Amino acid sequence: MLEFTLPDMSCGHCASKVAMACRQVDPCSQVDIDVGARTLKIASLESRQDFVDALAEAGYPPSA
Repeated sequence: MLEFTLPDMSCGHCASKVAMACRQVDPCSQVDIDVGARTLKIASLESRQDFVDALAEAGYPPSA
């Protein structure tokens, strides 16, 4: 399970863009988004860096 904190995610629209970015990396990924806590959990066999890159490109870079 990959876990990220996304400080720039603040609403449902943001969450939908985050989910779409994750599905572009792995269409079969299981994505769990908590907008209030600004967290993202992903069950996938793809690399963490692939998701970091996709999230940053979508405008939601994970915090370090």
